[in-house]
Amino acid sequence: MVDQSCLEKLKCVKKFMIKNFADLSDINTLPQKSGIYIFWGEGALPLYIGKSVNIRSRVMSHMRAADEAKMIAQSRRVEYVETAGEMGALLLEAWLIKQQSPLYNIRLRRLRSLCTIKLINTLGALTPKVITRQDLEVGQEEGMYGLFGSTHSALKKLRELASQHNLCMGLLGLEKISKRGCFGVQLRNCQGACVGLEDRVVHDQRLQQALIDLKIHVWPFEGSIHVVEQEGNWVQRHHINNWRYLGTWCSKSNQTSTVDHHQFDLDTYKILVKPIMLGSVNIEPANFNVQAQGEGLIVSE
Repeated sequence: MVDQSCLEKLKCVKKFMIKNFADLSDINTLPQKSGIYIFWGEGALPLYIGKSVNIRSRVMSHMRAADEAKMIAQSRRVEYVETAGEMGALLLEAWLIKQQSPLYNIRLRRLRSLCTIKLINTLGALTPKVITRQDLEVGQEEGMYGLFGSTHSALKKLRELASQHNLCMGLLGLEKISKRGCFGVQLRNCQGACVGLEDRVVHDQRLQQALIDLKIHVWPFEGSIHVVEQEGNWVQRHHINNWRYLGTWCSKSNQTSTVDHHQFDLDTYKILVKPIMLGSVNIEPANFNVQAQGEGLIVSE
């Protein structure tokens, strides 16, 4: 069932009726600004949701693409929402696709299951364990690596890393260890930590190094923040907490569009983690009130 109310919460949806697909000059009324756009047909489900730093140019490219002719033939109108920057468009696109389930969107669909690899320290020895969504507190504790759509995918990644870094499959919990050690010892793929030929500390250090590129960053703030984007006098504040997108305040309407789905979302994490950790976005603490007055802003602690 499509949640039609989620579009109403945006408060700034604009509609563009497609009259003539052969005449691209009709598209010139679309804005050349950042935002999201939605292709609608005659049914209740949207056909496609996308984002761009130039809505007009992106919609035109869809209409020119030969492999998208079927979707365009079904389209009757385009709705769009402008944003003050690219971050707002990315967050809004990821949220809307999960809420609306467009027919032609494949990327950014909600994963029904999500799991990660967590290193468990037992008496000084590290053992990886696959943690599923119900036990998952992503971004709230250290020692988590990778986000996967299934336990099978997580275990497959562990096997790949074990092979690449000569780790012991037995100590990783991927196979049984006999008196002669794991099978990898016989094939010389394991350096023998399972039978005392390699110090366990050295093995575990190599394990941590193998996982380093998959590290999930802990939320670096004490509470929620605003990621601020501005175009001229137009300001949008995206409310974020624990890598979760909670909504956006807009100076044009002096209102906040909130989202209902507050579970951890992999795509939202990917959108946020690099710019936040690198400090390449404007961040403010979220414990203040914002009021719009004329063309200016009043920020009160």
